[in-house]
Amino acid sequence: MPPVFPDIWRLRLTVSMETLPVFEEVFERHAEAVTMFMEDRSGISDGECDWFLEGFSRTPPDRTAIVAGLSAVAAANGIDVPPLGIEMLPNVDWVLENLRDFPPIAAGRFFVHGSHWDGKPPVGSIGIEIDAGTAFGSGEHATTRGCLLALDSLVKKHRRRAVLDLGSGSGILGIAAAKCWASMVVCTDIDPSAVKVLAGNAANNGVARFVTAVVSDGYRNPVVGRGKPYDLIFSNILARPLCRFAPDLATHLAPGGLAILSGLLERQERMVMANHERQGLTLKQRIVIDGWATLVIGR
Repeated sequence: MPPVFPDIWRLRLTVSMETLPVFEEVFERHAEAVTMFMEDRSGISDGECDWFLEGFSRTPPDRTAIVAGLSAVAAANGIDVPPLGIEMLPNVDWVLENLRDFPPIAAGRFFVHGSHWDGKPPVGSIGIEIDAGTAFGSGEHATTRGCLLALDSLVKKHRRRAVLDLGSGSGILGIAAAKCWASMVVCTDIDPSAVKVLAGNAANNGVARFVTAVVSDGYRNPVVGRGKPYDLIFSNILARPLCRFAPDLATHLAPGGLAILSGLLERQERMVMANHERQGLTLKQRIVIDGWATLVIGR
């Protein structure tokens, strides 16, 4: 009898870069994970592109409610509603499929590779072994790479003793910080399966004693509050949640602390920074990779 894996439904829209943030907030209400990516139709990097917004759910999506939500935000912004695609993905081992498409990745001093990879990290690099499991996040996305490069620029400047990795997925960023500084790191995710995977990844990388993995919607878990103030906060999520959590971030950030924000497009930088500037935080560094921005901010 063939193995049976959890059902996963995919929501999909083809949108313009300008309308991505408009429809993103609707997908956030109806999916457990939301992602967006670009395909270049012209064959050149600055040519005509299609943007896709995708959401993934382990429960059957309510098409009527989703279409109603999309129609409402489209009407409010004076734009058309693109056709909504909903499909149940094939019954396959998505963990295995993910690993097959997960080559080793170098970002500054960090070398991220899957547990299936049998090579050796380059001499002098900090190797991070990741079993992505059921959690999204293998390090190949431009936002994760941007966060690792931002961390790389901070390593020698000042030790960060208390670190928060908010929305950590498979735990790459928190594990990287723990390996750099032997710091106490709180890693959170809204998905219990992701938290289980990231705890396993921390153990496999020899930093379990430094990493506390908890389920949390934003900053709500009391464990997050008990660990503050944080010298460094990673928040690699999406633009609108970044804006929503800006007051919480400011409350949890130590004097002289820094936050590394990502999961936003270049065009969303102004919106994200405006919300954080109202909390007395300013931009210290920005990294842009393939249209995705990573922002380092502090007081």
